[in-house]
Amino acid sequence: MIVKEEFLSKLRRYFSLNLYEVKVWAALLSRGVSTAGELSDIANVPRSRSYDVLESLEKKGFVIMKLGKPIKYIAVPPTEVIERVKKNMKKESDAKVKRLDDLKNTEILNELNTLHTQGVELVEPADLSGSLRGRHNLYNHLELTLKNAEQSVIIMTTSQGLIRKIEGLKPVLEQIKKRGVKIRIAAPLTKETRASVKDISSVAEVRHTNSKARFTIVDGKEIIFMVLDDEQVHPTYDIGIWVNTPFFANALEELFDLAWKSLKPTKETK
Repeated sequence: MIVKEEFLSKLRRYFSLNLYEVKVWAALLSRGVSTAGELSDIANVPRSRSYDVLESLEKKGFVIMKLGKPIKYIAVPPTEVIERVKKNMKKESDAKVKRLDDLKNTEILNELNTLHTQGVELVEPADLSGSLRGRHNLYNHLELTLKNAEQSVIIMTTSQGLIRKIEGLKPVLEQIKKRGVKIRIAAPLTKETRASVKDISSVAEVRHTNSKARFTIVDGKEIIFMVLDDEQVHPTYDIGIWVNTPFFANALEELFDLAWKSLKPTKETK
């Protein structure tokens, strides 16, 4: 059986199989029905492992053991395999999520929180900073920072950044708005952003700016700012800096307040 290593690697990644499993499965697909010995020879897998591998594939829903002697195996159609793998992945994912949810009601979480609280108390405020690589990580940390907001949130972003933030962070913004947090957003407003601005108008005040700066200030204490132009960088390589620095955050907030007064409010947020 001649199958490119690149193809086998993709199968391993998509279906979460080990090397022997993916080799035997590919060999069986090429034959339709075959014995463990034949598959061992075709796939170049040790015979001592072929039965274990086939048993594993059977449990995962990739193959069916045919009745009779010698024992043969039948390949399940790939389309059906995909559905079975999806179902199994969802089942495993739901189980993991449930375990994490159950963890909230245990002493383990209390102990973890105690460790974290004690650790933070020993850290100098200036040391509470970090680099965030990749837009996914950026938005995860941004969401966490916004959740802890108590008084104010300032967001300066680009047109596309505004659309992304409203799509991904609107539930969090609505949540902190109910707690009385004041939310202000400045961004270049275009025809593309019109629907997003309307969608967030009841939660935040949005004003137009020509600036392409990208930063968020929370409670005049924490700053998350992006160092690259989002139009010229792939999301995977986007970089942000998170800093817990009341001195600099207050200074930047004062500059924002001065600029905010000169910005025109949108019709939706007047």
